[in-house]
Amino acid sequence: MSAAATSAQILDALLAGELDRDAALTKLEGLRPSAPSAVEALDDYARIDHDRAKRRGFPEVIYGPGKTTEQIVGIFGRLAAHNPNVLCTRTTAETAEAVRARLVEDGVGVEALEYEPRSGLLSLWREREVRYPGTIAVVSAGTSDLRVAVEAERCATIMGNRVEALADVGVAGLHRLLAVRPTLERARVIVCVAGFEAALPSVVAGLVPCPVIAVPTSTGYGASFGGLSALLGCLTSCAAGVTTVNIDNGFGAAYAATLMNRLGTEDPSR
Repeated sequence: MSAAATSAQILDALLAGELDRDAALTKLEGLRPSAPSAVEALDDYARIDHDRAKRRGFPEVIYGPGKTTEQIVGIFGRLAAHNPNVLCTRTTAETAEAVRARLVEDGVGVEALEYEPRSGLLSLWREREVRYPGTIAVVSAGTSDLRVAVEAERCATIMGNRVEALADVGVAGLHRLLAVRPTLERARVIVCVAGFEAALPSVVAGLVPCPVIAVPTSTGYGASFGGLSALLGCLTSCAAGVTTVNIDNGFGAAYAATLMNRLGTEDPSR
């Protein structure tokens, strides 16, 4: 029998006794088209993981620093072809315009393309429904921490969460934090953004029953050492269960909060 035999020919041969069951199964298996690779190579600079959304709930996110405009444009365009929502962190307005031009060229509607200048977040946000039932609260200690807090807030929102943002509620005026305690208590996860000595995550974690993700920022005077003091303060928090991400990493906090928020709401393998 030819290697290019059809499934009907294979079944006929099986019924005629010309093939045994195992041989027929092997030939039928060989007729199945090979699955397309989940990894797409772009020249010599990127290998896009198109299976990321299935595994983690959101597609691969582009980290802007260190990439050329052309590289970001190429990666963003391919992600946009496969996913309704796409994120690029810490990029520039010029790169955002280049991405916009590429999407127009590819026939992708750019009405949902947004650039947030404080955080440098570029987003294609076509699927806007809330996917998870819980609320993520993003709490920032001071106005100078907003660039990181906005990154966390926007990323968490575009990933399908309901988000409430509370700004300038640091421990220097503790009454401001206590005034928003009802919002904290109804959150399923809290992202707490703070610079200087980063006392806020410890205080918040002592008030609420939900997970608290601390984001130390580089805000502060000389002895803050660019956020190192805040990082150490978060890592050595006396409040039990505080989880700490890297300095200024609002995106990482939003991603972790999203994974926590989706627990119990869907098959984690999807």
